[in-house]
Amino acid sequence: MSSQREVVLPPSIRLSGDGILLREWADSDLSALVELYDDPEIARWTPVPSPFDSTAAREYLAKAREDRGEGRGKAQLAITTDGERPRGEVLLFRSELDARDIELAYGIGSRHRRQGLASRAVELAADYACRQLDARRVLLRIETENFPSVAVARATGFQLTDDEPVTRKAKGRQVTLRTWRYRNDGEDSLPASAPASA
Repeated sequence: MSSQREVVLPPSIRLSGDGILLREWADSDLSALVELYDDPEIARWTPVPSPFDSTAAREYLAKAREDRGEGRGKAQLAITTDGERPRGEVLLFRSELDARDIELAYGIGSRHRRQGLASRAVELAADYACRQLDARRVLLRIETENFPSVAVARATGFQLTDDEPVTRKAKGRQVTLRTWRYRNDGEDSLPASAPASA
Protein backbone atom coordinates (compact mmCIF):
# COMPACT_ATOMS: atom_id res chain seq x y z
CA MET A 1 0.00 0.00 0.00
CA SER A 2 1.19 3.50 -0.81
CA SER A 3 2.55 5.69 1.98
CA GLN A 4 0.98 8.69 0.26
CA ARG A 5 -0.81 11.03 2.67
CA GLU A 6 -4.41 12.18 2.53
CA VAL A 7 -5.24 14.90 0.04
CA VAL A 8 -5.39 18.42 1.47
CA LEU A 9 -7.38 21.09 -0.39
CA PRO A 10 -6.27 24.72 -0.18
CA PRO A 11 -8.62 27.32 1.36
CA SER A 12 -9.37 28.84 -2.05
CA ILE A 13 -9.24 27.51 -5.60
CA ARG A 14 -9.47 29.36 -8.93
CA LEU A 15 -8.78 27.47 -12.16
CA SER A 16 -8.96 28.50 -15.79
CA GLY A 17 -8.44 26.81 -19.12
CA ASP A 18 -10.22 25.67 -22.30
CA GLY A 19 -12.61 28.63 -22.24
CA ILE A 20 -13.86 28.23 -18.68
CA LEU A 21 -13.04 29.59 -15.25
CA LEU A 22 -13.83 27.72 -12.02
CA ARG A 23 -14.14 29.95 -8.97
CA GLU A 24 -15.48 30.02 -5.44
CA TRP A 25 -19.17 30.86 -4.97
CA ALA A 26 -20.08 34.41 -3.88
CA ASP A 27 -23.16 35.75 -2.05
CA SER A 28 -24.15 37.52 -5.27
CA ASP A 29 -24.55 34.10 -6.95
CA LEU A 30 -27.66 33.06 -4.99
CA SER A 31 -30.20 33.73 -7.75
CA ALA A 32 -27.98 31.98 -10.31
CA LEU A 33 -27.66 28.99 -7.99
CA VAL A 34 -31.45 28.71 -7.78
CA GLU A 35 -31.69 28.88 -11.58
CA LEU A 36 -29.10 26.11 -11.93
CA TYR A 37 -30.33 23.68 -9.29
CA ASP A 38 -34.13 24.07 -9.35
CA ASP A 39 -34.27 21.55 -12.18
CA PRO A 40 -35.73 18.02 -12.52
CA GLU A 41 -32.53 16.53 -13.95
CA ILE A 42 -30.42 17.97 -11.12
CA ALA A 43 -32.99 16.68 -8.63
CA ARG A 44 -32.89 13.23 -10.23
CA TRP A 45 -29.14 12.65 -10.10
CA THR A 46 -27.87 14.75 -7.18
CA PRO A 47 -28.61 14.99 -3.45
CA VAL A 48 -29.53 18.70 -3.57
CA PRO A 49 -33.00 19.55 -2.23
CA SER A 50 -35.94 19.85 -4.59
CA PRO A 51 -37.56 22.27 -5.09
CA PHE A 52 -34.42 24.38 -4.80
CA ASP A 53 -35.43 27.91 -3.81
CA SER A 54 -33.59 30.94 -2.40
CA THR A 55 -33.71 29.48 1.13
CA ALA A 56 -32.20 26.21 -0.12
CA ALA A 57 -29.54 28.18 -2.01
CA ARG A 58 -28.53 30.15 1.10
CA GLU A 59 -28.35 26.96 3.16
CA TYR A 60 -26.37 25.22 0.41
CA LEU A 61 -23.74 27.96 0.28
CA ALA A 62 -23.58 28.21 4.07
CA LYS A 63 -22.97 24.46 4.33
CA ALA A 64 -20.32 24.61 1.59
CA ARG A 65 -18.48 27.37 3.47
CA GLU A 66 -18.82 25.55 6.78
CA ASP A 67 -17.33 22.38 5.28
CA ARG A 68 -14.49 24.39 3.78
CA GLY A 69 -13.80 26.25 7.01
CA GLU A 70 -13.66 23.06 9.04
CA GLY A 71 -11.17 21.45 6.68
CA ARG A 72 -13.43 18.63 5.56
CA GLY A 73 -11.60 18.29 2.27
CA LYS A 74 -14.31 19.64 -0.02
CA ALA A 75 -14.39 22.47 -2.56
CA GLN A 76 -17.46 23.61 -4.51
CA LEU A 77 -16.67 25.81 -7.50
CA ALA A 78 -18.92 27.75 -9.86
CA ILE A 79 -18.37 26.92 -13.54
CA THR A 80 -18.21 30.12 -15.58
CA THR A 81 -17.04 31.13 -19.03
CA ASP A 82 -16.25 34.72 -18.02
CA GLY A 83 -15.52 34.53 -14.29
CA GLU A 84 -18.95 36.00 -13.63
CA ARG A 85 -22.19 34.18 -14.45
CA PRO A 86 -22.34 30.62 -13.01
CA ARG A 87 -23.43 28.00 -15.53
CA GLY A 88 -22.91 25.01 -13.28
CA GLU A 89 -20.81 23.67 -10.44
CA VAL A 90 -17.96 21.21 -10.00
CA LEU A 91 -17.09 19.68 -6.64
CA LEU A 92 -13.77 18.24 -5.51
CA PHE A 93 -13.79 16.26 -2.28
CA ARG A 94 -11.63 13.82 -0.40
CA SER A 95 -13.02 10.31 -0.77
CA GLU A 96 -14.65 8.83 2.33
CA LEU A 97 -13.28 5.43 1.30
CA ASP A 98 -9.63 6.51 0.92
CA ALA A 99 -8.43 9.98 1.91
CA ARG A 100 -5.63 9.76 -0.68
CA ASP A 101 -8.25 9.89 -3.45
CA ILE A 102 -10.26 12.83 -4.79
CA GLU A 103 -13.81 12.44 -6.06
CA LEU A 104 -15.42 14.87 -8.48
CA ALA A 105 -19.09 15.67 -8.97
CA TYR A 106 -20.81 18.31 -11.06
CA GLY A 107 -24.07 19.83 -12.24
CA ILE A 108 -24.81 22.01 -15.27
CA GLY A 109 -27.83 24.30 -15.50
CA SER A 110 -30.45 23.31 -18.08
CA ARG A 111 -29.85 26.45 -20.19
CA HIS A 112 -26.14 25.68 -20.44
CA ARG A 113 -26.10 22.00 -21.37
CA ARG A 114 -24.74 20.57 -24.64
CA GLN A 115 -21.97 23.19 -24.71
CA GLY A 116 -19.19 20.94 -23.44
CA LEU A 117 -19.10 22.71 -20.06
CA ALA A 118 -19.27 19.51 -17.99
CA SER A 119 -16.43 17.85 -19.90
CA ARG A 120 -14.22 20.93 -19.76
CA ALA A 121 -14.87 21.53 -16.05
CA VAL A 122 -14.32 17.89 -15.10
CA GLU A 123 -11.09 17.66 -17.06
CA LEU A 124 -9.78 20.94 -15.61
CA ALA A 125 -10.61 19.83 -12.06
CA ALA A 126 -9.18 16.33 -12.62
CA ASP A 127 -5.89 17.68 -13.96
CA TYR A 128 -5.68 20.04 -10.99
CA ALA A 129 -6.30 17.18 -8.54
CA CYS A 130 -3.53 15.14 -10.18
CA ARG A 131 -0.90 17.85 -10.58
CA GLN A 132 -1.51 20.21 -7.68
CA LEU A 133 -3.16 18.04 -5.03
CA ASP A 134 -1.14 14.91 -5.81
CA ALA A 135 -4.20 12.70 -5.49
CA ARG A 136 -3.52 8.98 -5.68
CA ARG A 137 -6.67 8.49 -7.76
CA VAL A 138 -9.20 10.96 -9.21
CA LEU A 139 -12.66 9.43 -9.33
CA LEU A 140 -16.19 9.89 -10.57
CA ARG A 141 -18.93 7.76 -8.99
CA ILE A 142 -21.90 7.44 -11.34
CA GLU A 143 -25.22 5.59 -11.39
CA THR A 144 -25.27 3.14 -14.30
CA GLU A 145 -28.45 4.70 -15.71
CA ASN A 146 -27.01 8.22 -15.69
CA PHE A 147 -26.03 8.05 -19.36
CA PRO A 148 -25.08 11.75 -19.76
CA SER A 149 -22.58 11.47 -16.89
CA VAL A 150 -21.21 8.20 -18.26
CA ALA A 151 -20.66 10.01 -21.59
CA VAL A 152 -18.82 12.85 -19.80
CA ALA A 153 -16.64 10.33 -17.96
CA ARG A 154 -15.64 8.64 -21.22
CA ALA A 155 -15.09 11.95 -23.03
CA THR A 156 -12.71 13.19 -20.35
CA GLY A 157 -10.55 10.07 -20.13
CA PHE A 158 -12.10 8.33 -17.14
CA GLN A 159 -12.28 4.56 -17.27
CA LEU A 160 -14.60 2.19 -15.44
CA THR A 161 -12.80 0.32 -12.65
CA ASP A 162 -13.29 -3.08 -11.05
CA ASP A 163 -14.01 -1.42 -7.68
CA GLU A 164 -17.03 -2.80 -5.87
CA PRO A 165 -20.11 -0.60 -6.46
CA VAL A 166 -20.61 2.04 -3.77
CA THR A 167 -24.01 2.39 -2.13
CA ARG A 168 -25.08 5.75 -0.74
CA LYS A 169 -28.37 7.06 0.58
CA ALA A 170 -29.81 10.12 -1.14
CA LYS A 171 -33.25 11.62 -0.60
CA GLY A 172 -34.49 8.51 1.15
CA ARG A 173 -33.39 6.03 -1.49
CA GLN A 174 -30.40 3.77 -1.92
CA VAL A 175 -28.16 4.76 -4.83
CA THR A 176 -25.64 2.35 -6.35
CA LEU A 177 -22.64 4.00 -7.99
CA ARG A 178 -19.90 2.60 -10.24
CA THR A 179 -16.38 4.01 -9.92
CA TRP A 180 -14.58 5.65 -12.85
CA ARG A 181 -10.90 6.58 -12.62
CA TYR A 182 -9.05 9.38 -14.43
CA ARG A 183 -6.39 8.26 -16.89
CA ASN A 184 -3.73 10.73 -15.70
CA ASP A 185 -3.92 10.15 -11.96
CA GLY A 186 -1.13 8.88 -9.71
CA GLU A 187 -1.86 5.15 -9.82
CA ASP A 188 0.35 3.01 -12.02
CA SER A 189 -2.20 1.45 -14.37
CA LEU A 190 -5.82 0.50 -14.72
CA PRO A 191 -6.91 -3.13 -14.27
CA ALA A 192 -6.66 -5.11 -17.48
CA SER A 193 -10.42 -5.69 -17.46
CA ALA A 194 -11.28 -1.97 -17.45
CA PRO A 195 -12.74 -0.95 -20.82
CA ALA A 196 -10.99 1.71 -22.87
CA SER A 197 -12.64 5.09 -22.92
CA ALA A 198 -14.82 5.86 -25.91
